[in-house]
Amino acid sequence: MDRINIGWSKEEMATLVANDIPDGSYVNLGIGIPELIANYVPQGREVIIHTENGLLGVGPAPAPGTEDFDLINAGKKPITAIKGACFFHHADSFAMIRGGHLDFTILGAYQVSQNGDLANWSTGSPNDIPAVGGAMDLVQGVKNVFVIMSHTTKDGTPKIVKKCTYPLTGVAVVSRIYTDLAIIDVTSQGLKVIKLAPGIDKNTLQNKTEADLIF
Repeated sequence: MDRINIGWSKEEMATLVANDIPDGSYVNLGIGIPELIANYVPQGREVIIHTENGLLGVGPAPAPGTEDFDLINAGKKPITAIKGACFFHHADSFAMIRGGHLDFTILGAYQVSQNGDLANWSTGSPNDIPAVGGAMDLVQGVKNVFVIMSHTTKDGTPKIVKKCTYPLTGVAVVSRIYTDLAIIDVTSQGLKVIKLAPGIDKNTLQNKTEADLIF
């Protein structure tokens, strides 16, 4: 499996998130690692996955050679549709988001602050996407916001910080963070670690995190 530094792989992170989504939930998956979650929904559990470009009922990624590039998600990746899936206009998709009809959104992030602020659309790099896309709508309209990301940047800079330095997507919107090193809840008391990845101890995790952690 493709591992991000140490700890859990991307696939293992996606499996952890998929296992935590309750049966019957309506879920939006962001671009990047969140897209993998569709492949790991536990058998027998009904999770209705939404993609903002107009499909409710996203299935697992298609097998190589069976892709239909007329059927893609918001990240332009080929997808499948489950039995009973529904296609609709982009405006209707955002009406679902803004109307509070989705239970969870799982997004990637550049930074998450200790009080749940999210920065996930720009680092100021000229290679960044040119606009925030649907992320601001998602963090304001969806009931629960989970983040899935590597715990640090490639050079080891913490991504869980006391205060975000990148442009914000939303203020105090994140409720849980999944990284390759830990699962962390954002609470009124602070960042509470609820699970450590294998081989990761408290000191290692705190040393890779700018914000203070509660164990």
